[in-house]
Amino acid sequence: MKKSLLVLALASSFAMADEGMWMPQQLPQIANELKAAGLALNPADLTKLTEFPAAAIVSLGGCSASFVSPNGLVATNHHCVYGSIAHNSTPENDLLANGFLAKTLTDEVPAAPGSRIFVTKAVDNVSDKVIDAATAKLSGKKRIDAIEANQKALVAECEKDEGHRCTVAAFYGSLEFYRIKQLEIKDVRLVHAPAEGVGKFGGDTDNWMWPRHTGDYSFYRAYVSPQGKSADFSADNVPYKPDFHLTLAKDGVKEGDFVMAMGYPGRTNRHRLPSEVSETFEWAYPNTVAHFKNTLDIIAKQTADDKDAELKYASRVAGLNNYMKNRQGMLDSFADSDFLSRKQAEHAELTKWVNSSRDNKKAYADDLKAIEKLLKQRQDKDRKDYLLDNAKPRLLTVAGALYRLAQESTKPDAERKAGFQSRDLPRYKAFIAGMERNFAVSVEKALDLYNLSRYAAQPKKQRDSEFDKVMGIKDGMSEADLKALIDSWYANTGLTALDKRTALLEMTPEQIAAVDDSFVKAAVALHKWNLKQEAAEEELAGKIQQAYASYMRAKIAFMQSKGQAVYPDANSTLRVTYGNVKGRAHGNEDGNAWAPFTTLRGITAKATGEGEFNAPQSQLDAIKAKQYGPYKVESLNSVPVNFLATLDITGGNSGSAVLNSKAELVGLAFDGTLDSIISDWDYNPDNTRSIQVDHRFMLWQMQLDGADNLLKEMGVKN
Repeated sequence: MKKSLLVLALASSFAMADEGMWMPQQLPQIANELKAAGLALNPADLTKLTEFPAAAIVSLGGCSASFVSPNGLVATNHHCVYGSIAHNSTPENDLLANGFLAKTLTDEVPAAPGSRIFVTKAVDNVSDKVIDAATAKLSGKKRIDAIEANQKALVAECEKDEGHRCTVAAFYGSLEFYRIKQLEIKDVRLVHAPAEGVGKFGGDTDNWMWPRHTGDYSFYRAYVSPQGKSADFSADNVPYKPDFHLTLAKDGVKEGDFVMAMGYPGRTNRHRLPSEVSETFEWAYPNTVAHFKNTLDIIAKQTADDKDAELKYASRVAGLNNYMKNRQGMLDSFADSDFLSRKQAEHAELTKWVNSSRDNKKAYADDLKAIEKLLKQRQDKDRKDYLLDNAKPRLLTVAGALYRLAQESTKPDAERKAGFQSRDLPRYKAFIAGMERNFAVSVEKALDLYNLSRYAAQPKKQRDSEFDKVMGIKDGMSEADLKALIDSWYANTGLTALDKRTALLEMTPEQIAAVDDSFVKAAVALHKWNLKQEAAEEELAGKIQQAYASYMRAKIAFMQSKGQAVYPDANSTLRVTYGNVKGRAHGNEDGNAWAPFTTLRGITAKATGEGEFNAPQSQLDAIKAKQYGPYKVESLNSVPVNFLATLDITGGNSGSAVLNSKAELVGLAFDGTLDSIISDWDYNPDNTRSIQVDHRFMLWQMQLDGADNLLKEMGVKN
């Protein structure tokens, strides 16, 4: 069998220590580096996905987590279960503010609709099956269609094993493909979340900042049928028995200790071209930050006097704030760096190399030119469609998706568009149900008015005539005109009601087309327009995929020629990153050094009794009385709260188990520092630091909250 490019890329020297989000199967190739950093285990043992410790690491579909007991108890970040806490909160029983603790299994409550726990069971290289000999000859939409057909066939074959969810993930710009098989646990229940004054202490003010004092931890539990199979929620279900679970370290970490994080990082962009860097930082991110800021302002205004609406949008607000601060932090770092010029110099060197006459490298030259031209076409289209995409009301999007689902359901399952197959139906049901606790008409109307006003203010030639015709957008509409138009939409829709939304799931396309509903009618009228837009996008995407894969093949060969390693960008698959507990010789603006640990003293120093720094009184009393228990660290004269490490993480790593040299749990990764989050694009070993909640603080706070049942379950107490 031919060697994977992942292996070939590691055949030379390796990346800088601490850098890289490594696939587990790559770890033996960096054994020397891992040992030098302090790993006590055999790196080869970490590659076995169905054995310890990898088998204990799970995905929540956007966050990472891990089994921490033999009874399916799952530890992750507070912000990763925030939506489930909000879903179960009411003005009369505000779990966000007060926290939640199930003292028994029967006290545990269902997580937000659609919540999942995914347990990875197998990963296989399927590159030759995704792009087979026939597909390799195709281009444009035909290529995309063939790739999708091959992926669907691989997924369907894999999902014959009932209760599993399979995906085919692309690596190195779609140069390689791996099939990931995961057990899909659908009965997920909320077990414990500390009060918001612990789990979100510091709020958006401290987000991405150091020093930090946030207890960003919470617990779910995985449930399965009595037969041990994946099953929807049922009172008859029982806790899942994982093959392996993590144990909590008896001793915490100290400065300099080895640590590694195992989780599911979302996306990094370290292999992007200079033109992509320029477009992102000079146009995309600035527009995103401005748009999110305005969105947050509108939500805040609309929910100011409506506690129920505030709870409904709490999770969305938290996500938008986090994302906005992340992007602004990247923009600030980019402005103060020479990143683009370095990227341009590196690409110029690559271009010179591929244009040389040696080793038949001229085959790469045309692809380098092609990818730049194609990326420019996509960038131009993204700019043109930016305001249009934002102008589509949420209920229009929902109606459009349900009508498309009905259309696709008339075809054999294998011929349906990916995302609209039988396997996707539970996701639609969960989304529709979830809207009961994340949708308010007053908020959506205000957001629609803001977005449509921006779109409608454009000259007619810059707008889309079909969208305008269907939605009733005309030249010269005033804000009052638009408001009246929006009011008419909501006055003539039933989609704000759960039963009306659910009913669409059972209808044929003809039945949906006959529904007398403003948003449904608009969705039906725009269906062919949407398909046309999609086809044009796929034609371009197919050409980009082909050229980008060739670009990455050239880059890998070029870096190998210089003796450099090439790890793949993160893509939401299981990765391992390693490093050490380490502060920083310099801070942000003040320039002061950063100590590697924060302590309980920092909580009392920040606590104001209100807003983002409203620490629970019971916690403050315990700190004042120096009730540290067995979690006191003498050198700190307190309990450690958060710690810094040189782990290479990104979004999606939230909730990742941070392990010591023996693979014992010592914390949960939950953040990075503001001036280092540009590492998604440009890794900087001097600045890059991850922030973890120390497991000693978790246990101290859980003891204070009376979670003795969970402490016993995790083996911390007898």
